[in-house]
Amino acid sequence: MALDWSYFWSLFSMGIFWRACLTVVELGSLVWVLGMALGFLLACARTSETRWINWAAGLYIWLFRSLPLLVVVVVVFNLPQIFPLTRAVVGDPFFAGLVAMVLTEAAYMAEIHRGGLQSVARGQREAARALALGLFGTMRLIVIPQAFRIALPTLINEYVTIIKLTSLVSVISLPELLMTGLRLYSQNFLVMETLLGVAVYYVLLVTLFSTLLGWFERRLDLQKRRPATLGEADCAALRKQLGNLRVAPAASQAPGQPSALELVNIHKAYGPHQVLKGVNLSVGKGEVISIIGPSGSGKTSLIRTINALEKIDQGEIILFGEGYISANASLDSRLVRNGISRIGMVFQGFNLFPHLSVLENVLLAPRYHHEPGDPALRQTQALQLLDKVGLLAHQHKYPHQLSGGQQQRVAIARALAMSPEVMLFDEPTSALDPELVGEVLKVIQDLAQEGMTMVIVTHEMDFALTISDRVLFMENGLVQLDASPRHIRQATTTDAATLRVRRFMGLDT
Repeated sequence: MALDWSYFWSLFSMGIFWRACLTVVELGSLVWVLGMALGFLLACARTSETRWINWAAGLYIWLFRSLPLLVVVVVVFNLPQIFPLTRAVVGDPFFAGLVAMVLTEAAYMAEIHRGGLQSVARGQREAARALALGLFGTMRLIVIPQAFRIALPTLINEYVTIIKLTSLVSVISLPELLMTGLRLYSQNFLVMETLLGVAVYYVLLVTLFSTLLGWFERRLDLQKRRPATLGEADCAALRKQLGNLRVAPAASQAPGQPSALELVNIHKAYGPHQVLKGVNLSVGKGEVISIIGPSGSGKTSLIRTINALEKIDQGEIILFGEGYISANASLDSRLVRNGISRIGMVFQGFNLFPHLSVLENVLLAPRYHHEPGDPALRQTQALQLLDKVGLLAHQHKYPHQLSGGQQQRVAIARALAMSPEVMLFDEPTSALDPELVGEVLKVIQDLAQEGMTMVIVTHEMDFALTISDRVLFMENGLVQLDASPRHIRQATTTDAATLRVRRFMGLDT
């Protein structure tokens, strides 16, 4: 029997089908948005370190991924038979279908979000913590934007799936596309023509929204953004507007003043492995301390305890004469957060925020902390810092468009934007090619000349001897030597610790 093509084409001029399309779009979009929101909360709970929260979220996800959607729709629609008070909400087919689909889709969305959240590198959270961002600030500004970009292609695919799954709500007589078609061919018995028309409507909806969401995805694709480098003339004009950045040298420590930083009997273990075994260190205001030593000696663990990236098991850290971190104290307390805001941190792996431009990376912490109050002044200072590290021309670029040396200089500018009183550098050049090391070391040397208090973990031996007031040699979790570069260079010294350091630094061949 031949298809009735005239009837088929007439389906696209029927108002009932276009109203059914609108119902599908409304239901599908609401399910997608609400499912994403609930799914994100479930994903956060699923990654929680609190066991019962993690377990409860896992149970929810397991249950609703196991139940067929058709069963959930029918159960929710008939819920007023058990709980009459629910009739006001789920007694209507649209809202019953919405509730059922959101409950089910949230379980799938949660796993999509969990994949996105786990794809955000741990270093991103550590960089946010080093800028004294709180938990919610870190999630809002750093983690969620990156996780959303990672999960977006799968979320778009899930929207397409939801649009098609709305057809199951026809079982509770919601007048969506499939139910409209069923009612129509039950009257005229033109089954194939009607279902073919319904299929075309679904294809049109899926194509339209896939195109729109695909455009949105491309708009968020950082790899497709190509901001230009400012020309020399533009940079010169901008410098004239900004004025010269003049950093007043920090005052040296006066007699009787507390040390900028004091570590007292610091112990740290990872399980049974003791990495710090009672480290003591005093850093005066304006001093530059370089920490050297073989791999595994505890250098990085030590510097990470200073800005609360690692807890200490025993001892105390004092910042400008005030108690700052003690063993077993909460690292999320206001006292610790205030201390972190006074300390700048530059990581070995840069840890720039990839979804933010160079300028936005530098501006993030001052904006978050609202210091200083004038937004124009904050931007001026951020541009001055970029000029200071030689990257004013690259302010609109993204981290992936920069070389390793440029990224590390941006990281230094980002740390300086907090106006820190102490700067920490954790192997700032170890991830760089040899020809890029010099440009980073030059910036650090300039900071030393300006009187910045600095603690530097480094493998650059010549640099450590040139820039430092004192050099600490760590081995086996202990400070084996704390001496001036001059003392280490003296060939006449005979003590065993100094000779060990000279051999390590290659001064004795």
